Formats: sequence, C-alpha cells, structure tokens
Amino acid sequence: MTTAELISQIKKKQSFLCIGLDVDLDKIPKHLLQEEDPIFAFNKAIIDATHHLCVAYKPNTAFYEAYGIKGWQALLKTINYLNENYSEIYTIADAKRGDIGNTSTMYAKAFFDDLGFDSVTVAPYMGQDSVEPFLAFENKHTILLALTSNKGAFDFQTKTLDGIELYKQVLETSKSWKNSKNLMYVVGATKAEFLGDIRKIIPDSFLLVPGVGAQGGNLQDVCKYGMNKSVGLLINSSRGIIYASQENDFAEAAAQKAEELKLQMAELLS
Repeated sequence: MTTAELISQIKKKQSFLCIGLDVDLDKIPKHLLQEEDPIFAFNKAIIDATHHLCVAYKPNTAFYEAYGIKGWQALLKTINYLNENYSEIYTIADAKRGDIGNTSTMYAKAFFDDLGFDSVTVAPYMGQDSVEPFLAFENKHTILLALTSNKGAFDFQTKTLDGIELYKQVLETSKSWKNSKNLMYVVGATKAEFLGDIRKIIPDSFLLVPGVGAQGGNLQDVCKYGMNKSVGLLINSSRGIIYASQENDFAEAAAQKAEELKLQMAELLS
C-alpha cells in the first residue's frame, strides 16, 4: 500500500486508529479455546467487528512465535484474511527486526513477499546496511524504532552524543538512506512532549504511536504535537481494545472501545 492510499483511507474513515493484534491465549475468552485455531478465531472476530473503525492492524509477532508453528500458521491465516477481505486496511508486522544486510533481506522477504504485510518494524541499532534491504521493496514501509514508549527508552535513546540526543541522530541519519521515502517511525505516546522536536526533523513522515490506552498515552497531546498536514499518525491501541471483554460479547466490546477512539479522532480531524 502506498502512503497516498493510506492517507486516503484516513480521510475516508475519519480515523487514524491502528489496532494491535497481540493475542495471549491466557486472556482471550475461554470458549474460543475449543476452536481448532483459537488465535485466528479471536483475530477474525475482532477484525470483522472493528475493520470499519480503523485503518491498520498490527500483529506483534512475538505473540505468535510464542506458540510455535501453530502461532505462525495463525499469523499467516490472519494476514491472508485481511488481504483477501479488507485489502484497504494497512498491515504492520511488529517484528522489530534488524541484522546484517543479507539477513535483513531475508527478513524483508519473509514479511513482505511471503506473508504479504505492508510494513514491518525495524531496529536501527546496526545502522544503514541493516535497514536499506527493507527499504528496497516498492510500496512497502519500514517503520524504524525512534523513541519507544517503555521506561527503558531513557537508558539509551535520549542520551546525548556529541551534544545531540541519540534518537535525534537516528532520525536525522536515516533521512540520508536509500529509499528513505519508505520510512515511518515509532514514537511512543508516553513521549508526546518530544514530538515537537521530532517533527522539526521529520515533518512529513508517518509516525506509528503505540501506548495510547493501557500504557497511559494521551491522544490529544500526541495529536497536538505530532499531527502534520497529512495527519501523519497511526495511533495504536492493543489491550485497551481487544481485551475489553472476556465474555461472548468480546468482539462487540472491542468495537465499542475502538469506536470511542475513532470518534475522538474524527473530532480532532474536524
């Protein structure tokens, strides 16, 4: 999916909501455990109930890898279901990959060619030659970890080197990489006060912003400092939506939580 197509969906739906599909079998409704594939059954119900309220879904691959081959099969079924039934939805493989060049190429092929995701999250620590293999794929996006929402972000990301914070150096340097137009960036909602400085460096890029909801991020603050002329934001909520209920009404409860966020977004867009 191109950036223009994503922007078109945001305008059409009046939403920039991304729903994280982080499936934990200990948290899903118990009756789904009787299904042949409980992970996919849960995802399908959530997707069918919420697809009109969001523009993106983000499965965190750790929640699938943890269940071995069955987890990977559930992930494949989920992405195939999205691509076949809701092709207008933007898909993010939250895999946080990043390795030497030839290995990164294989990771990129896995998520872009085999699984068919529109984007994948990538760690920038190993530098240019570990990221550019992802950027080589046409109409695919590489979402670079810039300033994350966890407490440990302050261990390295905000430390200064030669008088400039590390996360700012990541942002500035990444703009020089080949096909950098295909870059997006992860900025945690709990770091909203940093968004003003971030927008000075990357005014036009899309930001994937996790941490709204269960992690305590504030939607209004994120939009105040992070929104650009094309919106430029994908606001992710995972637990706050998908685990709104553990009863038979779990999908309807998820839709209600998603709609609450979507309505706030529509108001901000207006």
